[in-house]
Amino acid sequence: MPWALLVPALAGLTFLVLPLAGLLVRAPWRALPQRLAEPRVIEALRLSLVTATIATVICLLLGVPLAWLLARTDLPGRRLLRALVTVPLVLPPVVGGVALLLVLGRRGLAGRWLYDAFGVSLPFTTTGVVLAEAFVAMPFLVIAVEGALRAADQRYEEAAATLGASRWTVFRRVTLPMIAPGVMAGAVLCWARALGEFGATITFAGNFPGRTQTMPLAVYLALETDPDAAIVLSLVLLAVSVIVLAALRDRWVGSA
Repeated sequence: MPWALLVPALAGLTFLVLPLAGLLVRAPWRALPQRLAEPRVIEALRLSLVTATIATVICLLLGVPLAWLLARTDLPGRRLLRALVTVPLVLPPVVGGVALLLVLGRRGLAGRWLYDAFGVSLPFTTTGVVLAEAFVAMPFLVIAVEGALRAADQRYEEAAATLGASRWTVFRRVTLPMIAPGVMAGAVLCWARALGEFGATITFAGNFPGRTQTMPLAVYLALETDPDAAIVLSLVLLAVSVIVLAALRDRWVGSA
């Protein structure tokens, strides 16, 4: 291997791994069980797991049909739609939170109607956390499912259609089983992204313990008053990230 490639490659690897190693070195391992048993840690973890799971379910219900629309139809403006779907990937999360406030806040475009008609206020609630997480995480699911749909062999779907199966039956009995690995991979990435969401959540839902304070927000708050607690919370998120990578390993290795 040429030194001109080896040296910067090792430097890049060090740059990525060293902060994680520092987190492991500075972790209060002896006090870790007690720290993990603290009520605020358990509450933040519970809220994060619940909201990330609900957000992922919403993304599955909306994202899979959206991915099918982008992959299997000749809808006019499809390229523009695909670009709009991927905007949350590059949009600063805080900007996404501001956008959600302008649309779903009490004085927002849709939020004003929801509040006047039904008395529903979404910002600074647990529901707001779910919406913020779904907004930033859905593109991961859509991209993964669209890629799986494009790679799937459409001859099986055509054969089912010639045998008299309806479009819904073809999608449910043929298409979904074929793209199930892609859907699963997209759902795992979506869930992990929702679990780690910070910017849009704190902007749209706030940082209220027990109601909107998820793990990343708890890390941010603890870093100012209790660094050891921030390290413990960070370790939990790091462990979740490693589990996600392990879950997707077979898919990545199989596609290599």
